[in-house]
Order: sequence, then structure tokens, then C-alpha cells
Amino acid sequence: MLVSVLAVAAAVGVVAIAAFLFRKLGHGSEDMLPNGPTAGHAGSMLSSLFLLVFAIAIVVPWTTADSARQNTYTESRAAVETYWAASGLPVPVGAQVQQQVRDYVQYVVQKEWPLMADGRLSVEGASRLDALRTQVAGLIVTGDDAKSAKSATLDELKELSAARRQRAADAQARPPAGVLPLTILTGSIVMLYPFLAGARPRGRTLVPLLIMAGLLGFGIFLTWQISHVFASGLSVGPEAFRAVLDEFQRIPWSG
Repeated sequence: MLVSVLAVAAAVGVVAIAAFLFRKLGHGSEDMLPNGPTAGHAGSMLSSLFLLVFAIAIVVPWTTADSARQNTYTESRAAVETYWAASGLPVPVGAQVQQQVRDYVQYVVQKEWPLMADGRLSVEGASRLDALRTQVAGLIVTGDDAKSAKSATLDELKELSAARRQRAADAQARPPAGVLPLTILTGSIVMLYPFLAGARPRGRTLVPLLIMAGLLGFGIFLTWQISHVFASGLSVGPEAFRAVLDEFQRIPWSG
């Protein structure tokens, strides 16, 4: 934080010193017009800076959200494959494992998803998955089919656990610090720049300025909306897991 403040102070200091020296030495000409070279140069640079910050504020969270959404389908698919693999386990263990997988998915949808708005997953969800892996790993089976089913179930549970860990990381993801405040600051400066440069727009000249301000405001609102993967108007929902609960209905029951 201190380094950024010093960087800003140094940049402002360079401009102030340059203005003082050029005035003292008599170089250049006075420039006080709203449409002069100084205002034009500053306006174009401010617009470029805003577009750069705005792009970061939009692209980074959007990419994170898209990756998190894809991971929910990866995790839900692993749950389905685990359910399928468990159907080959001996009775009654196979049915028990299938029921535990179903309960786990229901728990994620109903209990755990709201917690992710705070950037965390539940301890109980992890405990359920660990207990299920321990149960299957400790299962003593005979016969090639049963051994193959046990191995396949453990492999899919491993994939399910890995996807869960990624979901935990996605829930904690945040945009780079300071990007959202900087977006608001630069957007506000861009909107007010004509007034800061000394112009007094009125009549028809206010129309494009008001349109620009409205679009910038909407863009900043959109930036805020996607700043958290699981807690915003554009957040990732548990649709993939709900679809899995429906898919469980058509998978053979090991009972």
C-alpha cells in the first residue's frame, strides 16, 4: 500500500515540477482551453486507463466464474460415475454407498451451497466424503468383478474429492485487490472529466455524456455483480448437482 501511494505521489510530483520548470523557463504556451492539447491528452489517457482497469475487472472474475461453473459439472459427473461404480459392489454395501453418494449431493445442494457465498465449504461435507472413501477402501471383497468395482469406486471418489477441493478454491477466489475501487474511481473521473477540464456542456451536448455515464454505471454494476463466484446476481448455481439427483433415478440400484 505504501509503495502504491509513493508511486502516485512521485508521478504527480513529476507533473508539478515539469509545469513549474516550463513556466519558469518560458517554454511552451499557455493552455487553459477545455479542448486544448493538455485536456485532449489527459482525456485520452484517462479513457485508456479506465478501459484497462475495466477489462481486468470484467475478464478476471468472468474467467474465474466460468472455470468454477465447469468444475461443478466435473464434480457432479464424478458423483454420477461413483454411483455407477458402486452398483457393482456386493450387497448390501453397494446400496449403502449409493445412498451415501446421493445424500452427499443433496447436502451440497441444500446445505453447503449457501455457505459458499461466504467463501467457505462445510466441514461436514468433507467429513462425509472422507468417511465414504474410508468405508470403500476398507471393504474386503472377493471375485474379479467385485474387486474391479471397488477399484473403480475409489478412483471416482478420488476424482470427486479433487473436484471438491477445487470448488473450495473457487469459493475463495476474489478479483485482484483494489481493482473494483479503481474501476469506480476511474469511471467517475471519465464521467466528470469535461467539467474538470473546464467545459460546461449543456443542451444536446449533455445527451451523449449522459448516455456514456449510464453505460459506465451499468458496467461498474456488472463488475460488482461478478466479483464473487458464488454470491452475486450472476453467481454459479448448483444446477449441475440438481441434474445429478435426477440422473440417479435411472441408474441401477444395488439392492
